[in-house]
Amino acid sequence: MTTELRRLRNYINGEFKDAADGRTIDVVNPATGEVYATSPLSGQADVDAAMDAAAAAFPAWRDTTPAERQKVLLKIADAFEERAEELIAAESENTGKPLELTRTEEIPPMVDQIRFFAGAARMLEGRSAGEYMEGLTSIVRREPVGVCAQVAPWNYPMMMAVWKFAPALAAGNTVVLKPSDTTPASTVLIAEIIGAIAPKGVFNVVCGDRTTGSLMVEHPTPAMASITGSVRAGIQVAASAAKDVKRVHLELGGKAPVVVFEDTDIPKAVEDISVAGFFNAGQDCTAATRVLVHESIHDEFVAALAKAASETKTGAPDDEDVLYGPLNNANQLAQVSGFIDRLPAHAKVEAGGQRVGDKGYFYAATVVSGLKQDDEIIQNEVFGPVITVQSFVDEAQALEWANGVEYALASSVWTKDHARAMRMSKALDFGCVWINTHIPLVAEMPHGGFKKSGYGKDLSAYGFDDYTRIKHVMTSLDG
Repeated sequence: MTTELRRLRNYINGEFKDAADGRTIDVVNPATGEVYATSPLSGQADVDAAMDAAAAAFPAWRDTTPAERQKVLLKIADAFEERAEELIAAESENTGKPLELTRTEEIPPMVDQIRFFAGAARMLEGRSAGEYMEGLTSIVRREPVGVCAQVAPWNYPMMMAVWKFAPALAAGNTVVLKPSDTTPASTVLIAEIIGAIAPKGVFNVVCGDRTTGSLMVEHPTPAMASITGSVRAGIQVAASAAKDVKRVHLELGGKAPVVVFEDTDIPKAVEDISVAGFFNAGQDCTAATRVLVHESIHDEFVAALAKAASETKTGAPDDEDVLYGPLNNANQLAQVSGFIDRLPAHAKVEAGGQRVGDKGYFYAATVVSGLKQDDEIIQNEVFGPVITVQSFVDEAQALEWANGVEYALASSVWTKDHARAMRMSKALDFGCVWINTHIPLVAEMPHGGFKKSGYGKDLSAYGFDDYTRIKHVMTSLDG
């Protein structure tokens, strides 16, 4: 018996459409390894159509009042709540994520983030007018940038779509959004939800692969390109956007250091760090993947962390007793496995280190100790359920090693010494520093990194500002 595959489609100018040339990509459920849908492999004609729609819709959307845009976003948030079960099912099929964790850990913050930006829409203002030269009044206007080309990743396809479209629409921009080729289903459902509320052309979805994303960034219409993805992809986007001086917003990789000092409450730290490292199969740029532990508690901490890893379960989406699901795709499984296979002789796998089962892309919660600062697994992003541990001697060494990678997105410090926590938070070269916790995010606070983790902010008023431009208007008082 053959099961008919679901047919996903682009959403352009208020209509669902196949790719103009009919090409498709198979979409695989990572929990089963089986194809469950086809998605458009969009080309130049599809990108042109989406950009034309967004450009045509922009003047009217730009000229809506902040209150009108707020109403639209609030209706979208309400619709996300009303159709939460559909979104959860689509996201789980996209990613293999546990259904219950998606219900409790993703839907509420997504809805909250949309409502936050609905409020931010009414804060779109410049500084007060004033006379800085005799007989002349200056006014600062803050305006939307225009059409935004946005590319979302596969680790949080639904939530990252929210992080992109919500501030863009709130500021008065129009959007062409491309989901990852492995996770288009929830984004296509989001298009259906938004399409029933927003004017046509304001929000468009184009499915496809890397080439599709390149066509979007290279297109002359967008004023801004925003991507969440790998460093490699970010560099390519920045280089491509430079050709016509597009504004660029990049949220790229991470390799978060977790610095654990000798006065730390070990059981609590282990519990929190293991969850922050293994949640979503470690497929999170802010995941607590690189632990640095003071030598005096190293052995005790490693033993406790290895025990926590051995008790951490992965499994099917409908299993309520699991912390995380599969890796997203076969290539990611191969990448994570490769890091473990290539470990140097001085490294020790304390827990895990192997694939789980032979169906889907599941990987065991893994802890690796005995590592050196220049080891591949310390310097490069694994993006899997793997936590590494290094032993440091003093605060200076901990700081040197923590900062000694190319990434600079997130970090955490674990200590009861307030002064030391403040010194470390100042000196750690990362966009976020958590103290005695790791990974909580709120809509009101910015998320974004330095160095090869990119630039620009998601969430918060800072993220909202990134989707605006500033104009100076000066008028003579002489008439």
